Amino acid sequence: MAQGLPRTRFNTSALQRALAGLVVEEPGESRQPFAERLGQWLDFKDALALFSVLDARPGEAATAAAAASPLGAELARVRSTLAQAIGADGASAPGVGRIAAPLPPLDGGPEALADFAPYQRYCLARQRDMQAAIATLRGDARAALARHSAALARLAALDAVLEQGLAVRERALLATIPALLAQRFEQLLAAHRAAQPAGTADDPAGWSRPGGWLATFRADLRTVLLAELALRLQPVSGLVEALEGAPAAGA
Repeated sequence: MAQGLPRTRFNTSALQRALAGLVVEEPGESRQPFAERLGQWLDFKDALALFSVLDARPGEAATAAAAASPLGAELARVRSTLAQAIGADGASAPGVGRIAAPLPPLDGGPEALADFAPYQRYCLARQRDMQAAIATLRGDARAALARHSAALARLAALDAVLEQGLAVRERALLATIPALLAQRFEQLLAAHRAAQPAGTADDPAGWSRPGGWLATFRADLRTVLLAELALRLQPVSGLVEALEGAPAAGA
């Protein structure tokens, strides 16, 4: 059964809370008004495009009646598939990616088990899967809104401008997640080694058992990726909710 996705808030997302537990000092929360912070994310060209969308007059968009939208079901399917891929150990979930969460090698020594590289590849693969699947769904949602009514077409246009304007910033911020997870991996490993009694041999087989440092890291990895998935899904979830809550075209 797929693990449920954490719900996010506007001012403190689940991803923010998950990353707060990693070994990185987070900068203090900005006290700038949201509009000012948004303006810093947009370059001048994108800001002009945003203004033109907000200042547009309704009535020029297509108003063809939309059939009952399957977007809600498709959103649920994408969410479930991506979440299952994140939760799967040792095998890829159907329909998503080819890199599964690494399982500790049964015959591996401390060097093999203490290598972050497989988790780095896994994390990057999951991020690529999320980006591709959600971008497609978001485009489909905007197309459905544009067909429904002038008001929703305007919302779709606004979403397109925001996606373009924030894309570079979003990619840069989300690209830091594997590095933060690498720091967490090294921190847990170092703490484990420091706690080992002097003169005793370490037992790598116990690292993945409940309470072991590697089991803790793998749980952290899943938590962070599920929180990232919830964050990435927020815009398209909003579009789907707007479409499902709108009156039928022509009503």
